[in-house]
Amino acid sequence: MENLTLLSVHACYGLAACLFVVAAAWRNASQKDLSEDAPFGRVSVAIYRPLDLIGFSIIVLLFYLLAAGNAGIKDPKITLSTILGSIGMQVFIVGIVVMMISRRANLVDWLGLKWVKWPQVFWIAPATVVSMWIVFSLLFSLGYMDLMERLGVEKVQDAVAMFQKENDPVVLGWMAFAAVIVAPICEEIVFRGYFYPIAKRFAGPWISALFAALIFTAAHGSMSVLLPLFIFGIVLARIYEATGSLWAPISIHCLFNGATVLIQLLMRYFEIPEDFGS
Repeated sequence: MENLTLLSVHACYGLAACLFVVAAAWRNASQKDLSEDAPFGRVSVAIYRPLDLIGFSIIVLLFYLLAAGNAGIKDPKITLSTILGSIGMQVFIVGIVVMMISRRANLVDWLGLKWVKWPQVFWIAPATVVSMWIVFSLLFSLGYMDLMERLGVEKVQDAVAMFQKENDPVVLGWMAFAAVIVAPICEEIVFRGYFYPIAKRFAGPWISALFAALIFTAAHGSMSVLLPLFIFGIVLARIYEATGSLWAPISIHCLFNGATVLIQLLMRYFEIPEDFGS
């Protein structure tokens, strides 16, 4: 059987590209001037120009190549060097994005980091994470994971499975650091801070949310959590739009990943079975 995870990566990127191109073409044909800031939400698109589509496309293509390459690897292995390499790659991509934007905009203003209502993250983050758990539990109760199993897909995401099997405390520590700190910050800067507003500028807010969520989902290269991650990606985009600050999705993402790591550690050290409560 052909690698379903690889097929899902192709499907996500293909659908994202089609949605963006069709929506952008329609908006271009129906509006005389797209240079003005969009009259909706709190995420500004004023600084983006058609030339930004070049860098945008290059970064999207880079993520596609990385996702397709990782999805094609059978029985991936985790080592300290691969973790550090992954962290380095994420930081490198963020560096490219920041370099492209910093020539025209103040980075703090660009990402809404001067958010005066930042204490709201202390209820927004846990409320969103709990809500996501409820949604995911509903999906699982409706037989989502049973469907994945019938398709021959592993129930556990590769990164989680490797975390469960790893015994080296140094590697575990770096994996936890990458999951809880590096990934949320880097991914939110790229997917919500960069992909979302550019896509919004040319294709509108809802298509941009779908576009960023599809790329976000494919980047994780896991068929088993395809739909949950897609829903999570849309929620993160809408919360970013509602608050106008990247602090909100970053805090949610950090808490979500941190809770996942904590649960895995509790299962490991207290010998809680994986099917506990099922």
